[in-house]
Amino acid sequence: MRPDLDYFEETSLGKPYDAKLLRRLYPFVRPHRSLLLWSIGLVVLITLLDVTLPYVTKLAIDRHIVPFASEAAAGDRRLKIEVSDPAAAEVLQRHPDLARVEGAVARVPYESLASLSREDVARLRRADLEGLSLIAGVFGALVIFDFLLNFAQSVIMEVTGQRIMHELRMRLFRHTQDLALEFFTRNPVGRLVTRTTSDIQNMYELFTSFISFVFKDLVLLAGIAAVMLVLNWKLALISFIVLPVVAAASIRFSKRARHIFRTLRVQVAEINTRFAETIGGMRVIQLYRQEADNFRRFAGLNHANYLSGMEQIRVLAVFMPLIEVLALTAVALIIWYGGGQVMGDALSLGALVAFISYIRMFFRPLRDLAEKYNILQNAMASAERIFLVMDTHTVLPQPAPPPAGSLPGLSAIDELRFEHVTFGYAPGEPVLKDVCFELRRGETLAVVGPTGAGKTSLINLIPRLYDPAAGRVTINGRDLRDYPSAVYRDRMALVMQDPFLFSGTIRDNIFQGTPGRPSGGEADILAASNLDRLLARLPEGLDTVLGEGGGSISSGERQLIAIARAFARNPQIILFDEATSAIDSQTEQWIQQALERLMRRRTALVVAHRLSTVRGADRILVMHRGRIIESGTHSRLMDQRGFYYRLHQLEPAAAPLPQE
Repeated sequence: MRPDLDYFEETSLGKPYDAKLLRRLYPFVRPHRSLLLWSIGLVVLITLLDVTLPYVTKLAIDRHIVPFASEAAAGDRRLKIEVSDPAAAEVLQRHPDLARVEGAVARVPYESLASLSREDVARLRRADLEGLSLIAGVFGALVIFDFLLNFAQSVIMEVTGQRIMHELRMRLFRHTQDLALEFFTRNPVGRLVTRTTSDIQNMYELFTSFISFVFKDLVLLAGIAAVMLVLNWKLALISFIVLPVVAAASIRFSKRARHIFRTLRVQVAEINTRFAETIGGMRVIQLYRQEADNFRRFAGLNHANYLSGMEQIRVLAVFMPLIEVLALTAVALIIWYGGGQVMGDALSLGALVAFISYIRMFFRPLRDLAEKYNILQNAMASAERIFLVMDTHTVLPQPAPPPAGSLPGLSAIDELRFEHVTFGYAPGEPVLKDVCFELRRGETLAVVGPTGAGKTSLINLIPRLYDPAAGRVTINGRDLRDYPSAVYRDRMALVMQDPFLFSGTIRDNIFQGTPGRPSGGEADILAASNLDRLLARLPEGLDTVLGEGGGSISSGERQLIAIARAFARNPQIILFDEATSAIDSQTEQWIQQALERLMRRRTALVVAHRLSTVRGADRILVMHRGRIIESGTHSRLMDQRGFYYRLHQLEPAAAPLPQE
């Protein structure tokens, strides 16, 4: 097995397959199909309204403002007036030569209206004014209805997008939690944080801005094209002359945009990674005066991101104005050809105005599609990285549910055994070599040895944080891999060299998620772990809020909290990776006393960095270069005068612990 299978390079993405990525996103969309269908239905109504508005304008012009010649007598442009209208009849009586009367209808040439007063013209065109008022009212009602539909559609899509984003983030978080520790040792924190923050946010924009709006734009394009062809197919085809240029520009834009957005996502992740490492290593940076060098590195990453952003701007700065120029070119063609048609009475003025409105509306979806493609490419670049994590299967395999009675219960751990275990973090580089030992119920086993001997690696195999490369770890004679991890981890507690504390109160760090507690409750746990002495100095006691990692308290106090957390779990096996070399003697005494109480009547495995702390262990394993080279009690190992004896001679004498 290659050592880098669980490591993903930001820059090593393969050929993008948008359709494949969209298919993989469908399971997240499927539970919300009803909302999407409602949204699509509203989009269809909105599109119909958008297409209707220019046509209403055409009706206003052709019927009431400048009636088309087809509605006049013999192609002559004359105003048709009902003689039965008293106001119009009064004007006609005062100007008998103004109109030609044909029964109940009088026809007045439009050019003759210029000789009348404004009041007389209003009387003659009262029907047109009433018609305009009615059309204006209809137009206003359609605009209000369009607003309401757009509001409802936007709310539905926002709700849908939030729900999909919530599920996607939870799925990614759940998958990340299930990955083996090996994965996290190979991938920077900042990169993984980017996945669940900005990359998920980009997916949100895909669901809210792309899916329904692209459908709307496509329906709008089809509707506008159909209406234009019905109104005047020749003028429609002339206005479509620029479309091949639009298609060519869009294809070229899409190719460049994809590369830019992928590069931007890479650089954002690198910036996050560098910033997270800077915060985590601030003490080292300041101590070794690396601020200037670290700043230069960050400035390089930031400048690369700036250049990519400028490249994106240049592409958009060319494409969007180009679409606008092509739209104006189409308008110019309509005015040139359509104006001649109007002058020759082959096309109404209202139809020409409607065509100009439609062609401007036609290019609006094209611009929107370009912007939505912008969102799509950004989202696809993020989707690649999200699924890159989800496709990572560096997990410890869990056993299938066994048939009833085939796997014995684990009410008690009677024996823990290492059988010829070999383990390494990278193939060909073993840290543990053919390790064999057993730990029986109620026994305290200490593991000692120089730095790099494999002590911590050994302790990490017991709760199955890693799997051995060879051999097996067994509980009660059964391979650890035969049990679900939760079965045996619930019965163990681990106190690490540098205990990790979560942001929150001390109470949360100790008692949250504990499956069982000693019968005495919180007070007994705090007293047994010597944590009550620390809490006495804190005004808020257990409700004292800790910063990230518990940085506001000392390492010894973190150890006491970790021991209290172990007490709260009431475990059967205690795993203690001792680290007291940087702790003052008083706190060390408290830790040793708490540890002794914790191990009482429990099975314990203690990794000792100070030999003086394990003299009372039932058995001591001495490790060197990944192997167990000696085993026995303290007195027996001292009598052998071997490796353990030499280690003991090199260690400075420790002050005796006070008796309880």
